[in-house]
Amino acid sequence: MRNIVLVALFFLVACSDAASHSTQPETQTPKSSASKTPDAVPASSSAGSTSKVGEAPVKLKIHVNDTAFTATFEENSSAKAFAEFLAQGDLTLDMHDYGSFEKVADLPRSFPRNDKQIDTDAGDIILYQGNSITIYYDKNSWNFTRLARIDNVNKKRLQQILGKGNVRATFSVE
Repeated sequence: MRNIVLVALFFLVACSDAASHSTQPETQTPKSSASKTPDAVPASSSAGSTSKVGEAPVKLKIHVNDTAFTATFEENSSAKAFAEFLAQGDLTLDMHDYGSFEKVADLPRSFPRNDKQIDTDAGDIILYQGNSITIYYDKNSWNFTRLARIDNVNKKRLQQILGKGNVRATFSVE
């Protein structure tokens, strides 16, 4: 009887090991079509300047009015979570001006915080208190989490594009 139990146990372990090393491709769960874009990056992609060998880094895309920006993600858990969220589909937000140095909007959910005392500059994309996102077009100093920095843009250009008052911004990943 003891030998039968041992053989059965060995058989179960061998079968489960073989199943976990199956060569069949994994299937992806379909994503919601409500906010999905066809060129979204899979949620397993890494954010920031690090990526798997042979893969380009994930970039943040921001469309404001008729202008598109790319931004480089920071390497922190907040940026990674935000990139993974955007991989499910674009996020369009109505952003309002605050203090004549940033555009701000509430996010549809909270993200992990990596707050530290920083000095912002034009082009910084900041997570504020885990549930708001800001695009800075001037300087500020506070306890924030930097998500990304817009590539190749200066303060004057950002002020021209963001203008005064509210803007509609669409965030996505490439």
